[in-house]
Amino acid sequence: MSVFKTLILSAALVLGVTPAFGAFPSSPSEQLRVFATCAGRLSALEEHQRLFDGPASEKTAAQKRLFDDVISALIDDAVAYGMPRPQALNWQVQAKMAHAMLRQQVTFGTSPTRTEAAERVLRVEIEACNGLLLGA
Repeated sequence: MSVFKTLILSAALVLGVTPAFGAFPSSPSEQLRVFATCAGRLSALEEHQRLFDGPASEKTAAQKRLFDDVISALIDDAVAYGMPRPQALNWQVQAKMAHAMLRQQVTFGTSPTRTEAAERVLRVEIEACNGLLLGA
């Protein structure tokens, strides 16, 4: 299965089973996973916006800083709960790479079907992250 199909299928399964992130997790490491994933997605969005929509990148950078602050506040509890400290960065990098790949499909893809699917996933992912921030 191609990487793109795997990403779309994974996102569809997650999004189909739970609305956005579903019930907010109770364990510190799972809470951290949610915020690290969003930080990674916003990082990919910010880089994309710097190339194609400079002013929008400022707002996204500010949102990402909020997620970074939450990550900093949660990481010690997550580590005490048993999570390896590098795991938060791993979640961030994985989410950033997956989100960037979907953004590339939307920007440069030649298949309308794949592009539309990627656009839907991107929209839902960012809306889910924005829903975690008050006033976003």
